[in-house]
Amino acid sequence: MTDHIATARLHQGEVDGPRAWLRMAICMVLGTIGSIGMWAVVVVLPAVQAEFGVDRGTASMPYTTTMIGFAVGNVVLGRYVDRWGIMWPTIGAAIALGLGFILAGVSSDIWQFAAVQGFLIGVGNAAGFGPLIANISHWFKRRLGIAVAAVASGNYIAGAIWPPVLTAFIEADGWRTTYVIAGIFCIATMIPLAYLLRRPMPVDTTRQSAGSSPQAADVQPISLSPRALQALLVMAGLACCVAMSMPQVHVVAYCVDLGYGVARGAEMLSLMLAGGIVSRLASGFLADYIGGIRTLLLGSVLQGLSLLLFIPFDGLMSLYIVSLIFGLSQGGIVPSYAVIVREYLPAREAGQRVGIVIMSTIIGMALGGWLSGWIYDLTGSYEKAFLNGIVWNLLNLSVMLFVLWRTRGPAAAATA
Repeated sequence: MTDHIATARLHQGEVDGPRAWLRMAICMVLGTIGSIGMWAVVVVLPAVQAEFGVDRGTASMPYTTTMIGFAVGNVVLGRYVDRWGIMWPTIGAAIALGLGFILAGVSSDIWQFAAVQGFLIGVGNAAGFGPLIANISHWFKRRLGIAVAAVASGNYIAGAIWPPVLTAFIEADGWRTTYVIAGIFCIATMIPLAYLLRRPMPVDTTRQSAGSSPQAADVQPISLSPRALQALLVMAGLACCVAMSMPQVHVVAYCVDLGYGVARGAEMLSLMLAGGIVSRLASGFLADYIGGIRTLLLGSVLQGLSLLLFIPFDGLMSLYIVSLIFGLSQGGIVPSYAVIVREYLPAREAGQRVGIVIMSTIIGMALGGWLSGWIYDLTGSYEKAFLNGIVWNLLNLSVMLFVLWRTRGPAAAATA
């Protein structure tokens, strides 16, 4: 018994300790490498369309299948992370990602390419986001917010790094060779990095003390059942990302319509992602002081206001500024869901529950991207599409205000 208590205290001493910060850095690198597939399929789209001789809609299918695989992978890999830890699921995802790039590089038609993107690259990509976020959350308590935000930033860092790197390789060697090189690189780097994460979690969150329920296991009081809170977070995640997708998916096309060209739109997208990195880190710091729900509400309010700015300001310099404001507003929203899961739901289910919420945000991005395009086709303008995003943002705000309300009062206190 004494040895068991001493071991538990030793493990608890690692929370927020040097090992935790080193692990966070490794997870950030893994997230940056593991997110390559999301950006590679966008970069090679013109070359793939030209080689396979298909229209733009058909050429966009590999991106759709990649996002579907990414969404499903976050849930499936999250469940395995809860059972086995992070190392083996990440190694499996690295192999899937590497083989996916190699097989996609030798694909004979667009449908073969799209299938590989979805089943292998999309699922493999997921290891670099939700599962890593869920796992790192077990290693921090006082600095949980910044740890989750930092690991989540790997996805945005990848968006800043990989497109120009992949473009250079494609111009020199072609997209097929670039894909094969990317596959070998993923396997060669991600497997050793995953092995560095082999150490078990510092606190055994897979067990409950005798007579305790999962709801009572180190969670904050809230007068909602775990299932109800999960459902509300899924609704909020879907709504916020329908709103978020409007500028991120359509800013380039919007700039083309205004006569500014593709290059200016791409620069605005990069500015959004750069602002998103800053926003994620700043929101992480904030969440450590005011909690995940209030941090998410602040991000939701700022995102709605920044969406509103796109309507009256359509000058070139104005759009650069508004794009930066949008990036600085919305970057911390998605990581806040993971913080809320760890604050109010059982730790032993973190991987699966974070994965489900992340899946809803990805579906929101996909739905919002299509919905904005459909509204544009109906109206001939993006103004109504921005208004549609604001409405969805208000839904997110309403849901999270309700969740905040349920954390207060006698009913919530009684669950403590």
